Amino acid sequence: MIDPAKYFDPKAELYRKSFKDGLAYASYIDTGSEIQQAKWKRFENIIKLSPQQDSLVTAFKRPMNVLVLSGIWCGECARQAAMLEAIVSAAPGSELRFVENHPESDLVNELRINGAKKVPVVVCLSEDFFEVARFGDLHLSVYRKRALSQLGAACDAGVLPPPEDELASELQDWIDFFERAHTILRLSPMLRSRYGD
Repeated sequence: MIDPAKYFDPKAELYRKSFKDGLAYASYIDTGSEIQQAKWKRFENIIKLSPQQDSLVTAFKRPMNVLVLSGIWCGECARQAAMLEAIVSAAPGSELRFVENHPESDLVNELRINGAKKVPVVVCLSEDFFEVARFGDLHLSVYRKRALSQLGAACDAGVLPPPEDELASELQDWIDFFERAHTILRLSPMLRSRYGD
């Protein structure tokens, strides 16, 4: 039993409902047009965990509920979602759900970044739907490249997938995000007491 005097997240019910109403990866892709589905599946076929990454993630002990605020139209979402699916599907007991970015939902407003409605936004939740970690928009490795192309003389049109080394760097950013979230859960006094470990 959770002691609400010690452990409480005022957003837990919003997250629980959003997760329950969300769609699994394949079902979410199915909501897109044929062109959108093809874009999402292209990244799915490119993104693979390395043996070292797979070994790390498959050793996770705590389940995680991963909620993604997304846009089926969004190329950034398509790329990052393939990474999220690869990681979460390898993590024992963890589940991934996608929620479409509807303009006036409570979740969209809760997950604003720098005052703006952004996608993707990923919230890693405990089994009790307590927020463990949140990340939105782009990792630093992507922002660095974008700053070079948009603040300099050249501008990337974004028509082709990023080079393999850039995808690998971004995938490692996500691995690090989930390793941190899992370590928080693994060391949680509440969960250690619950599981006797």
